Amino acid sequence: MKQHPLCTDTECEDSLDVMNLPVPEKHKQEWATLATRRQFLGRSGKVLGWAALASLLGDYTLPRGAHAANTSDAPKLPAPQDLKLPNFAPKSKRVIYLFMSGGPSQIDLLDYKPNLAAQYNKDIPDSVRGSQQLTGMTAGQARFPIAPPHWTFKRYGKTGTWVSDLLPYTARMVDDLAIIKSTSTDAINHEPAIMLMNTGNMNSGKPCLGSWLSYGLGSMNDNLPRFMVLQTKVNDKENNQPVSSRLWSSGFLSSEHAGVGLRSSGDPVLYLSDPNGVDREVRRKMLDAVERINHQTLAELGDPETNARIAQYEMAYRMQTSVPELTDLSKEPQSTWDLYGPEAKEPGTFAYNCLLARRMAERGVRFTQVYKRGWDMHDNVTGILPMICRETDRGCYALVTDLKRRGLLDDTLVIWAGEFGRTVYSQGGLTPENYGRDHHPRCYTTWMTGGGVRTGITYGETDDYSYNVVKDPVPVRDFNATLLHCLGIDHNKLTYKFQGLDQKLTGTTPASVVSGLLA
Repeated sequence: MKQHPLCTDTECEDSLDVMNLPVPEKHKQEWATLATRRQFLGRSGKVLGWAALASLLGDYTLPRGAHAANTSDAPKLPAPQDLKLPNFAPKSKRVIYLFMSGGPSQIDLLDYKPNLAAQYNKDIPDSVRGSQQLTGMTAGQARFPIAPPHWTFKRYGKTGTWVSDLLPYTARMVDDLAIIKSTSTDAINHEPAIMLMNTGNMNSGKPCLGSWLSYGLGSMNDNLPRFMVLQTKVNDKENNQPVSSRLWSSGFLSSEHAGVGLRSSGDPVLYLSDPNGVDREVRRKMLDAVERINHQTLAELGDPETNARIAQYEMAYRMQTSVPELTDLSKEPQSTWDLYGPEAKEPGTFAYNCLLARRMAERGVRFTQVYKRGWDMHDNVTGILPMICRETDRGCYALVTDLKRRGLLDDTLVIWAGEFGRTVYSQGGLTPENYGRDHHPRCYTTWMTGGGVRTGITYGETDDYSYNVVKDPVPVRDFNATLLHCLGIDHNKLTYKFQGLDQKLTGTTPASVVSGLLA
């Protein structure tokens, strides 16, 4: 039998030798060391272990390729982490994380401070500002004049929650939210703050939230990735701080746990379509051949990333069917468009991504993250903030309402958060009609809703200047620990041994679950 089913060379099996491949000599030397007696015995031990595991799993050890990929009821081959149950009964099965990149201004949106109007253009007291670190944007200012919000606030819902006129749709669902006014972070600049919010660490290289959940909880749908990322199209009039793939990286975890991003135009995923002249049968045979080669590589080198590569090839094959179905909105009823608005028909808009997030929830995607940039407003707040609120407010409301109508909100945790807040004092010039706001890590507002969270509450308090937390602080690491708790995970037990140490999502600082947020 030839080693490559698609190869036409009858001498293929006899001539194929890894040492004859056109690769650098140093790699051949590395491969050669694997043939030593010690390496052979080491690999043999692993093989015996896998054989024992296979006998325990029975039918679950069937391969993913060939016949398994062509039958809808084929047994699934679980990764080792899929065999671990949650630490306790979860309230949520999945997460939709609406990340407002840039730092939304809590003072102008959800943290109402009625006494600020009388403080217009007065310097913020030194006793309030304390030893707060300043960014390079305001460190040279001679004074720090208070800028009250330009918009009015009103009470909404049975809870009488104060909401800015900028968020009329959010105002409609305040009774379904847990609004957290006391979120805080250790970082004052975008990149470390976003990394901390997403990975529990300020330095890159660590797995993000979605990757940890993929690793810890496994898949609910074998035809779509466990972790998917949607980026909203940028508006050139906004200050669009960049976001990079490091934010959905799997870090030291296997690469199969990294987030998979969908594009806003063209094919949702690059190279998803079969090339001209290549039909599904040929593509299947090609993948089966590649899988056999990868299994040979795995047997020779023992690199676990080869297993991840095999799984990713198979996922890509299944996504050729599942992703077009996911993104085909033609069968959505008119009630969907009435809820989300006409922008939801335009790929890449925030409303479109919220609708796609609901469809992913229906299909069992474990973690969906929607990024919306543009919240970094160092100047022209009155010009930019209304614009970005119009882009996002209705989509947030539509998503939560849609999940609730479909019975999905009870086991879907929805989060709205940025990396930090904004200062009460103005950056740059201040007029009654306009102002700027700098980064503010000490307190900012986020919200949660869905499975595991108490709704219709406002948690935590800030001082009269929305500058310091005065009640029930929620540091970022506690925020993440609470998220994990809703999914049945004890943050102290979600670990992965890397470089001889137990690595955790929450980093080196202990995290605590915020029990006051839990249902």
